[in-house]
Amino acid sequence: MRFLLDQQSYEEMREMPRHPADCYVRKGEYLHHMYIDGIKYVVARGLYESIKKATAANDADALLHLNFHKEDLERLIADVRTQGKDVRNLRMLGDAPPTDAEARPRLENSYVPPLPTSIEETGLNRTFLAEHTLRILYSRGRITGAELAEALALFYGIVDPLLQEMRAGGLIDIAGQRGYGDFNYEYVLTPAGYQASADALQKTQYVGPAPVPLRTWIDSVKTQTIKNVVVTRRNIREAFDGLIMDESILNWVGPAVNSGASVMLYGYPGNGKTTIAERITHLMGDAIFIPYTIEADGAIIKMYDAIVHEPPKQPLPEGIDFDHRWIRINRPVVIVGGELTLEQLNLVYNETSKIYEAPFQMKANGGIFLIDDFGRQQVRVFDLLNRWIVPLEKRYDYLNTVTGQKIQIPFDQLIIFSTNLHPTDLGDDALLRRIKFKFEIGDPDEDQWRAIWRIMCKVRKVPYDDRGLDYLVEKWYKPDNRPFRMCHPRDIIDQMISIAKYNMEKVTLNPDLLDAACATYFPSSQKVDFGAKVRLDL
Repeated sequence: MRFLLDQQSYEEMREMPRHPADCYVRKGEYLHHMYIDGIKYVVARGLYESIKKATAANDADALLHLNFHKEDLERLIADVRTQGKDVRNLRMLGDAPPTDAEARPRLENSYVPPLPTSIEETGLNRTFLAEHTLRILYSRGRITGAELAEALALFYGIVDPLLQEMRAGGLIDIAGQRGYGDFNYEYVLTPAGYQASADALQKTQYVGPAPVPLRTWIDSVKTQTIKNVVVTRRNIREAFDGLIMDESILNWVGPAVNSGASVMLYGYPGNGKTTIAERITHLMGDAIFIPYTIEADGAIIKMYDAIVHEPPKQPLPEGIDFDHRWIRINRPVVIVGGELTLEQLNLVYNETSKIYEAPFQMKANGGIFLIDDFGRQQVRVFDLLNRWIVPLEKRYDYLNTVTGQKIQIPFDQLIIFSTNLHPTDLGDDALLRRIKFKFEIGDPDEDQWRAIWRIMCKVRKVPYDDRGLDYLVEKWYKPDNRPFRMCHPRDIIDQMISIAKYNMEKVTLNPDLLDAACATYFPSSQKVDFGAKVRLDL
């Protein structure tokens, strides 16, 4: 802990308009903490004042907490005095403030898949590579050695011996030449080569870059683990810049990310649970490498997905080459919602191409897997949570192939469950304990709600006017005891913009536009039976 001893710090603490919830023994009482530039301190004068207040109130619970701090402070004071120092000349006791490097750690992923220079270094056997070359020749018809090496994403020095062996075996022949050098020879299949390629296509019709062995990919996941991600109070603020939310939420999110384990965000809809999950990816920092495809005992698993795997903005430094069977991406963010089924959490086999599609959790390794609207999936919550017991506990998962083979894969990701249901409605203690962090995303207070209005008015280029919000609160919130939601400012402004376009008028926070927007946004508080019924038990 760090303690501030001076009167000025005490006065600054008292003048602060807002304090995170963890600055109190109980929210709203016994103020004795203060944050300065993301660093938490115990304010000594506030501590002694709180002890006095708790003693007068005979508050044993508060005194248990406060006296713990007092014992630590007195121990530090005794240590200083044994060193011959005058405590009255000190402003701070305890751990030294972190350096800038410690407060803003940068995760630098040093892993680069080495460029193979021989067949042995690819991790694939000659037979597999020869069959894969035949499939590519069959699909392309006529191709140069250089084009074939590019299609395989391998160094030409690896491909050339294969071509020589296949030519000697009567499977391919040279049909021409496009330029100088052996790598510009054009190759075609012979009749025997067509038969061999047909046999190879019976196994799989994959014709992309040569796959990476499963073991090699597993080793890369361990090297690029999210366990290396470090979040501090300072760098989380930068990642969440522009969002209005209680500081205590960030104080929950940060440790959850550092754990690299599992998180459940729950609370009313519209308060930013999904946005929080997406912002967490800003803390991941560095890029990682993943293979286009993976080979597991003959099975081809398609790993790269252009929808969820995005290229990084920053290129690799010049002079660094890598195995081009891999692609460099931002740490992945895989988001699924109510459409999720148990089948999508296993390998998906294409009967035509004989290629497996990697499941969501496999694609999310090294990043985040967000299950949005948890509890509203087409599969029972119990079955879905039960499916996660082994991965959440052991950090690995098992997948099955159509031949009955079981494949063990890493489960190195931050899995986030976002739900509008209370955790106790989703599972029992045995299941819920596997989800390490569970915290509620509550409603904003009015000050925070107004601050969001100011931000959204600026974003949407709508003139901000406090009178409009005063009117909105009195007309549409207070009469129905309607709670404030994080999403309301954005949604209501967008309604107003649409209405203003129809009316051919400028958007301002005037009562007519506010009423028109709210009338079409908020459902009527008076419930009416229109005669229809809806089943909620499906």
